Amino acid sequence: MTVALEVRNLRKTFPGVTALADANLTLEAGSVHALMGENGAGKSTLIKIVTGVQGADSGSLILGGEEISFSNPLEAMAAGIGVVHQERNVVREFTVGENIALSAMPRRAGAVDWRQVWRESKRCLDMLDLDIDPRTPMRELSAAQIQLVEIARGLYRSAKVLLLDEPTASLSNDEADRLYKVVRQLSAEGTAVVLVSHKLDEVFAHCDAITVLRDGSTVMPSQPIADTTHDEVVARMVGRTLADLEVEEREVDRTVTPALELTDVSTAAGHRRISLAVHPGEVLGMYGLVGAGRTELARAILGLDRVVGGEVKVDGRSVRIRSVRDALRRFRIGYVTENRKEEGVFLLQPITRNVAVTIWSEISKVLGFVPGRTERDAVQTHVDALDIRISSQDQLAGQLSGGNQQKVSLAKWLAARTRVLIIDEPTVGIDVRTKRAFYELIWRLADDGMAILLISSDLAEMVTLADRIVVMDQFIVRGVVENTHDYQPMSAAVMSHIHGSSVEAS
Repeated sequence: MTVALEVRNLRKTFPGVTALADANLTLEAGSVHALMGENGAGKSTLIKIVTGVQGADSGSLILGGEEISFSNPLEAMAAGIGVVHQERNVVREFTVGENIALSAMPRRAGAVDWRQVWRESKRCLDMLDLDIDPRTPMRELSAAQIQLVEIARGLYRSAKVLLLDEPTASLSNDEADRLYKVVRQLSAEGTAVVLVSHKLDEVFAHCDAITVLRDGSTVMPSQPIADTTHDEVVARMVGRTLADLEVEEREVDRTVTPALELTDVSTAAGHRRISLAVHPGEVLGMYGLVGAGRTELARAILGLDRVVGGEVKVDGRSVRIRSVRDALRRFRIGYVTENRKEEGVFLLQPITRNVAVTIWSEISKVLGFVPGRTERDAVQTHVDALDIRISSQDQLAGQLSGGNQQKVSLAKWLAARTRVLIIDEPTVGIDVRTKRAFYELIWRLADDGMAILLISSDLAEMVTLADRIVVMDQFIVRGVVENTHDYQPMSAAVMSHIHGSSVEAS
């Protein structure tokens, strides 16, 4: 066994929080190693220390048999450690090739060697079977294409250790298969690949070994994947097994007027004759593969894209929604975006401002003054209700784990007493226990009468959560399925609409 990287007894604390407490990790050269743990377990902190973003309070890193430490990410890259972060981290005004080669632009005679930039970036794109011109501006790419370009950037410098943080979160099944083909190729060439994922099936299908963190400590140290089970991993992560995740039985009255209804809606984004209705107390799922048009439809409902035909009704009344502010103020419609880092929360603002921003107009006094006590009391109600793990309301949102950031994003809409809530990919990058907490919260909101339009690319999640499932493909509704919560027949029924539409489309 050749050890590529060893993490020994890492410890890292922040004000009021111990992020890592004696964390350990041993990576073998040529292996694909899963790093798992619920949100807040310390995975992101460990990755930041290994890649030079942060320094450890104590402990050591052993790379190729030598103890090392990095003061910045460039030093880590130079030592052969690459990383692809979960959240998109690209320069949108640059080209694809510039983004891929940005960490080490090839030079010739003191100037950037652009021919080499295009050549090397094309090599990385070809490894992923990505037919994209390296000269294409990043702003022209889809979310899934951007994620693949980030992965190509990770391949640009021949890394001894490559860390992939939720790399398939925005990818279709075909794109994920292409990625794992490359991962296997890299491991065969001796690269140690670390996969951070919350998808157990993905981990067991593609990884050789696994390490589990809980509360900043290693609770399953570098164990062969063949020597463990799904239930054992979940139990180590959260203290209970998958069998504990029962589906709640619910009844929805569809004889009442829909809270939100679309009739033959067409949009500037390309939707054609979309019809659907979500009733008070109902969780209506919208399922489809990447590029099906679900997020674009949500944006059109909220006035962010143009509705060019058909009718949108709220509580039976025909309406025209011009903006997210208009949707909230006039119709009590909220939107939990899939992109929490860029749109869901203000990373550099405290928790108080993130949650209270939707209710400032309601609690403000003369000349717009917002009483601090009133604001903090209102925020604390939702912090407690959603069990948001914070050191104080003054903590910056960017310091929270992904799951807690998602709760903050949700809290601001609950504070505004929304009656219709559109939730886009609520649990991407969220661990099993936090997922369950979100499921229970969504059901509770629906039980209280809220109409919820749920967008998810996780079919198992959709079968668990939704009362009915609207199947979308190529910006068209292909069918609506009554959900029995029985995964095998439900998944077959849902996918039959998509595959059937593909045949029809061709």
